[in-house]
Amino acid sequence: MEKIQNQKHSIETFYYSLARMIERASYYGLRALVVLYMTGEILKMDTTEALVIYGWFTGSLVFSQILGGLLGDLVIGNKKSIIIGGVVQALGAFTLCIPSTYGLYIGLFLIVLGSGFYTPNIIANYGKSYLNKTKLLDAGFTIFYLAINIGAFLGSFLIGYSGEEFGYNIGFVISGLLILISLIPIIKTKEKELPIGEKISIGKRVLTIAMAFIIVGLFWGIYEISNIRILDLQIQLGENSTLGISKSMWQSLNSVFTLPISLIAIIIWTYFYNSQFFKLLIGFIFGAVAFGIILFIPEIPEEKHTIYFIASMLFLAISEIHIAPIIHSILTKYSNPKYLAILISVAFVPTKIFALIFGIFHERIYDNPTLGLKFGIIAMILISIGIIGYIIIDKKNYLQHRV
Repeated sequence: MEKIQNQKHSIETFYYSLARMIERASYYGLRALVVLYMTGEILKMDTTEALVIYGWFTGSLVFSQILGGLLGDLVIGNKKSIIIGGVVQALGAFTLCIPSTYGLYIGLFLIVLGSGFYTPNIIANYGKSYLNKTKLLDAGFTIFYLAINIGAFLGSFLIGYSGEEFGYNIGFVISGLLILISLIPIIKTKEKELPIGEKISIGKRVLTIAMAFIIVGLFWGIYEISNIRILDLQIQLGENSTLGISKSMWQSLNSVFTLPISLIAIIIWTYFYNSQFFKLLIGFIFGAVAFGIILFIPEIPEEKHTIYFIASMLFLAISEIHIAPIIHSILTKYSNPKYLAILISVAFVPTKIFALIFGIFHERIYDNPTLGLKFGIIAMILISIGIIGYIIIDKKNYLQHRV
């Protein structure tokens, strides 16, 4: 571990993180309302139809982000793309106030299009603000990740509550206004010339980026198939526990741990640097341990198993913080910054591909939830072994070049 000297987070860190937090509050708050709106008294859709539309809504974001990344890097510019995306997204939220299926479809289309412009370009611009201080990239993207989680939690709670309590239109209007507010910090940022990055061979860049793509796809794919058993335990323990923990708290237990662990990681990684792939290794080891603990909890848990589940959620949160923000850090460090938004947008594709592959076995895993956990443990162990191999080879190559 190396002490970081003469490198500090800048005001851009605050501006971009604040903007992303507010935008995510808007987006997740709107998501919390949209299915309820579709099945409510105005549109009166059945649940199946509403969920199909919701699936298309969330799934099409991958394609809009690729479009947004391409236009942001090659045509419009990243900052302008963020602003255009925010305005379009806000228009989409306001359009949902039109009480018809036309208003629904047009509104969702505009939200997808706007988010596609907004997301890859804000991540890219945020990453580029760290190119002259790459040892802070991990801490920087952990700050960004923390902002996203806070925004998602607050948005789901506040906008969801406002929409259900005062009417869906109120929720949609609040969502649209929040997106517009999120543009204020972006406008205050200044475009800077891209600094000369570290000298890294093309071969190493391609290999590292390819590994990052595979790792991020596998991690979220594993997370999804294991979530069936985790949700089942949350429900059972929430109903039977005598600890006085509310059911909603059980559902958000992982998020409760994410906040303090993120803060600890930010502090440590701001002052001390270690290999990004070493952090990934720690993440997958903790993930495997978390799944292993859950595996030992019987199908019908007892009160005594509560502490095991809480420990597993703690380890899973540690795993997530060592993987999710680090992937963007790796992509920023090893890519050509001129095409970073494109690369960021493409990074969402492996996650969807692995989700589709794992979805084939969804019914089998649903019938036997521990199967997903066992697969997750094996996959995480194999990935850990692969990362160890990469670290060893990379270290050997580094020593050979020094000689």
